Amino acid sequence: MTLDFTNLDVDKLWLSTYETFYMTLIALAGTFVLGIVLGLLLYLTDKNGLWENKIINFITATFVNVFRAIPFIILILLLFPFTHFLMGTIRGPNAALPALIIGAAPFYGRLVEIALKEIDKGVIEAAKAMGATTRGIIFKVLLPESMPALISGITVTAIALIGYTAMAGAIGAGGLGSYAYYAGFQRRAFDIVFICSVLIVIIVFIFQFIGDYISKKLDKR
Repeated sequence: MTLDFTNLDVDKLWLSTYETFYMTLIALAGTFVLGIVLGLLLYLTDKNGLWENKIINFITATFVNVFRAIPFIILILLLFPFTHFLMGTIRGPNAALPALIIGAAPFYGRLVEIALKEIDKGVIEAAKAMGATTRGIIFKVLLPESMPALISGITVTAIALIGYTAMAGAIGAGGLGSYAYYAGFQRRAFDIVFICSVLIVIIVFIFQFIGDYISKKLDKR
């Protein structure tokens, strides 16, 4: 195996890098919103929660556990009909977004729940004593107090999403995973596989650095 890079198409490489960033960032935004909702539902409807409700908690927990348990490559295949209905196609970066969000949000939702459970109960009780509404407690206590942990969690999720985009690329979603598989592996052009791997590692480091920086800035401890 030689790495002479003669097979490398620079334009295709940059397009694939852009597609990877695009899929990751859009899916990350959707995952953040849906994950926060799932995490709040798990926390608020749990025993002794502000919205204690066994049925809603069970339904939410079941949704989270089921979609966390399904391997991502299988989840993509299972969601093909839904993806085609929603996006009009099952190929390209946009077609990968539903599976990316549905695959990552339950994972992040559990991280959100854990972050919320780590908040000092005394802070919540103090807010209740001052007459704060549930909405006020959520937006002025729970989310602000847990924000450093939420950012750390979304950073971990972002790195998982980058790996998901590579898997999605292998079945036509585009991105560096697609370029590495179709132009690299299938044609035995391992220089392409190598450079795509290096770029994916660099992207992971970028997200990790940004996430760690923001989390440290928000952490007032």
